Amino acid sequence: MALEQKLSLKLAQRLVMTPSLQQAIKLLQMTRLELEGVLTQELVENPVLEENEPYEEASPADGDAKEEAEKEAEKEEEALSDIDLEAFFGDHQESWEGSGHSSVFEERQGPPLENTLTREDDLYDHLLWQLHMMSIPSLQREIAELIIGNLDPEGFLVATVEEIQEMGADGYVDHSGGHAADDHPLDASGEEGANGYRLEDVEEALELVRSFDPSGVACGSLQESLLRQLDAEDEPEDSLARYLVEQRWESFTRRKFEAIAKELEIPLAALKPAVEKISQLNTRPGRKFSTERTHYVEPDVHIVKVGDSYVVQLNDNGLPRLRVSRAYRKMLQAMRQQKSEAEAQAFIKDKMRSAVWLIKSLDQRQRTIYKVSTSIVQQQRAFFDHGVEHLRPMVLRDVAEDIEMHESTVSRVVSNKYMHTPRGLLPMKFFFHSGIDRDYGGDISSLTVKRKIEHFIQGEDAKKPLSDSELMRILNREGIHIARRTVAKYRDELGIPSSTDRKQIF
Repeated sequence: MALEQKLSLKLAQRLVMTPSLQQAIKLLQMTRLELEGVLTQELVENPVLEENEPYEEASPADGDAKEEAEKEAEKEEEALSDIDLEAFFGDHQESWEGSGHSSVFEERQGPPLENTLTREDDLYDHLLWQLHMMSIPSLQREIAELIIGNLDPEGFLVATVEEIQEMGADGYVDHSGGHAADDHPLDASGEEGANGYRLEDVEEALELVRSFDPSGVACGSLQESLLRQLDAEDEPEDSLARYLVEQRWESFTRRKFEAIAKELEIPLAALKPAVEKISQLNTRPGRKFSTERTHYVEPDVHIVKVGDSYVVQLNDNGLPRLRVSRAYRKMLQAMRQQKSEAEAQAFIKDKMRSAVWLIKSLDQRQRTIYKVSTSIVQQQRAFFDHGVEHLRPMVLRDVAEDIEMHESTVSRVVSNKYMHTPRGLLPMKFFFHSGIDRDYGGDISSLTVKRKIEHFIQGEDAKKPLSDSELMRILNREGIHIARRTVAKYRDELGIPSSTDRKQIF
């Protein structure tokens, strides 16, 4: 078969991920806080970018200020064209390198003491403070520090005694430089450092840590923690509360109070004081030392009602307004005229190109957020007027078709972004829910069904709570076609316990 060469033309469409497109996609899915950080970093790294400060409104007395500013700019441009840029920057660089440090006129002053923030003590700090206030052997202190370091934020021990024992496999060295005479870790055979710490030393240190505040800390299970808390409150050994936790723990956690009362041959009401006593104990002893703080959300969009219409306003507060520096544009022009080094010109061109891409991507991001927000407001007008009961089912495709964009773009817009509306501060994803069939009025939003379930449970009889099957039948009578497992799923998502756990026994 003969081989031959020939030319042919082919027309095809394909999506090319250019650097500018990649940057636009990256900015689109950023949160407001992430975007602010990126823009601030770009201002630092790109000398061509600068923040465009808004001009203050001129007063009548400053009528000629604008003309003076324009004349001054023309003078600066003329003066800049007469400067030998290469010599200027060369001299500047030599003087900088020769000094070996920053300007001698620079004043360095630390922040005032009253502006210095301190970190609040967490559970570990609180326990270590108690440990270091005690006069104990150095080996016991070392093991106790290991135990404290193996607690989770809720105060429970996540390592076993055997694992802590193995942490001392290299032997214990006294801080004075030699092995302590009386604190050698011994294994079962009596040899120093062979299998880590001695079991007796670990158990003794563990008991020490469990005696610290808060009570119930450093336990391996909730049952053990509650017993320690009862000990701290001097609960009698033969008390009913202690008996329930220690002897009838499984039945107690399953709320089988009637069976427990029948077994003990006592009235059901006699269990009430003991159950209330246990319910007052702390199931997470380390939680009160949590250092977590409230994270405040700043909305990306404000929805304001003006007359009978809802107006979409983008929130630009705190975001720097970027522009390309005029000084660098003039500098590049002057360098071209003077035929300066190509490397310097290429550097400034690259930075300018990057700055323009960033500004365009940022503008495209804001425009896309505005389009998506406007479409959401138009399609969810009933919700804004009447509340969550009128929230209509909506998916990403509905908005994508409305604004003629791809669903992935809409998904990036609504991710981790918030809208401040007359109905409160809501995530954009709040408006997207699947629909459930009903006999009349079209589909109903799953969120509306959840609110109905929550409303029914709030009005139920505490001694005869509604089961998932009963909730299903109530919704079916309202024309909403829903299965029992779907009701159970929605109830779990709402954080509502089952009817067995909601039942009031006493």
